[in-house]
Amino acid sequence: MSEETLERIYTINLGKVLLSPNNQRAKRAINMIRSFAVKHMKSENVKIEEEISHLVWERGIRHPPRKIRVKLSKDDDGNIIVSKYQEEKKIEEKAKKTEKKTEEKKAEEKPKKAEEKPKEKKAEEKPKAEEAAEAKPKKEDKTEEKKSEEKPKEKKSDEAKAEKKAEPSKPSKKSKE
Repeated sequence: MSEETLERIYTINLGKVLLSPNNQRAKRAINMIRSFAVKHMKSENVKIEEEISHLVWERGIRHPPRKIRVKLSKDDDGNIIVSKYQEEKKIEEKAKKTEKKTEEKKAEEKPKKAEEKPKEKKAEEKPKAEEAAEAKPKKEDKTEEKKSEEKPKEKKSDEAKAEKKAEPSKPSKKSKE
């Protein structure tokens, strides 16, 4: 009756870890993982891999994860090995590879279309650029005329301010004398 390696994937809820004091939470999380493995795989010999330990202790003793996804495997001898669940990454990598292939195909198609469009736009842009160049000097002339008209007014106002400042200082000197 020799059994082959029995493997199961579980998500272990570590929410009760928060019931313990701050400085003992990661320790309790490891103990909860161990007791979960004993309960579900029905064997007392539990070995937790370093990866799982690093995941639990990653954010320190006070902030272990709320849940963790693990793969429990049981030997013929009854030893239970708790390891990190890896398959999700493999699926994501396959999806990324297919996305890259589709992006490469699109990238090859786009330059052909992109080369044709700028040629047409360049022919259209030249007349617009000439019109814009002609329109700008007209606007600049008007603005220059306005500026020249405003400058004398500003000078007058500046002189008036200077006179006002000078006037209060003169009476103060007279009052002292």
